[in-house]
Amino acid sequence: MKNLPQKIRSKKLSSRVDLTAMVSVSFLLIIFFMLVGELSKPKVMDYNIPGCIDENLFLGCNMPDENRTYTILLDDNNRIITYSGLIFVPIEAPKEVQYGKSGIRKELLERNRKVLEYSAQRGKPGRGITVIIKPSKKSNYGNLVDILGEMKITGINSYSIIDDYTPEETNLLASK
Repeated sequence: MKNLPQKIRSKKLSSRVDLTAMVSVSFLLIIFFMLVGELSKPKVMDYNIPGCIDENLFLGCNMPDENRTYTILLDDNNRIITYSGLIFVPIEAPKEVQYGKSGIRKELLERNRKVLEYSAQRGKPGRGITVIIKPSKKSNYGNLVDILGEMKITGINSYSIIDDYTPEETNLLASK
């Protein structure tokens, strides 16, 4: 018998499509868009402006509560000058303090305790001090990091870093 050429049969390919990769990608996209949607929501910080109990609405509602304000001025040579209230009518006069446990940390804890008592008497318990940190151009980065560390240690969450000095504060730094 003669060798007849064998008939070559083509392989039948599977008609099923594997969707595993597409399902994985779709779940990743869903998670990504959920995360982006959550992170893009605006965050609001309560600044604790006092209520409008004054007859003059422009003065009573727009003025921050200076009893809760504590300002820290950072200068060169590891100098810290602090005061409570407003610089032109301070509740506690400006004074120079040192870094560390018996210096700025003690001052922050004491002032926060007084402000918490003050807030409780006014019917708004739990409102501590608002610290304004003002590093001068002569202060170094380490001083700012140290002050931020003190904020964390003392548990003060309401603070801001501002580089704008009033003329009175500039004179105060230059005088000592």
